[in-house]
Amino acid sequence: MLKTLFTPNAQPRRSVFLSMVAAQVAALLLLWLVYPLQVFPTLGEVLASFKDLVQTQGLVQELWASLTTALAALGIATVLALLIAYLTALPFFRPLAFAASKMRYLTLTGLTFFMALLLSSGHQVKLSVLIFGATVYLVTGMTSVILSTTQEELDHARTLGMSEWRSFLEVVVLGKLPDMLEVVRQNFAIIWTMITLVETLYQSEGGIGLLLYKQNRYLHLAGVVAIQLVILATGTLQDYMFEWLRRTFFPYATLTAAK
Repeated sequence: MLKTLFTPNAQPRRSVFLSMVAAQVAALLLLWLVYPLQVFPTLGEVLASFKDLVQTQGLVQELWASLTTALAALGIATVLALLIAYLTALPFFRPLAFAASKMRYLTLTGLTFFMALLLSSGHQVKLSVLIFGATVYLVTGMTSVILSTTQEELDHARTLGMSEWRSFLEVVVLGKLPDMLEVVRQNFAIIWTMITLVETLYQSEGGIGLLLYKQNRYLHLAGVVAIQLVILATGTLQDYMFEWLRRTFFPYATLTAAK
């Protein structure tokens, strides 16, 4: 059984794999507990700080506020990115997708200034910055998915008597939905990267980013690590949720995966 863990391209049994993961996590926790780094808080300090954050500083409420904002931004950004990406089927709109993908190099500092001038509330600014940041990355990934469509796939649809629009709908729009969902899953992390900065700039609504900023400002390193671990756990759970959605609604998407 253990031999499969060290064999290239092997597929160990689920129980063996989960046992290996549990052993590795336990080893890391034990190492952290027994040999803590001097500049890094101990496991006990992090756990105590986590308890204090939950009981007295509203960690759960702040996480929920950030999560709802992130989901709202992701939903709007996904719709916008899909629209821009699908429009690349028409040559007239291809420069739009090209320009949108290049805008991912713009910095948030400059964006927040202009959006603050255009919008009336801090919430609108925060949401707009997150939507913009997520959209430009999503467009890049989704456009790559569309461009991966092969001539054989389109020709097969045409041989079935489909028009160009029907071929596009069946092959690109419906056929690539599993890949589009994967692009969304991969880019959700970008929103979590941005939201901590945006919540620091617009503090009226709180959020886990503001809580992290306060812990960092007053050098509460144990609190910083505790919050980072919470964000990491939340992101990991989201990854599994997206993977579950993909397997549930598009089970055929994994048929060609290597076994």
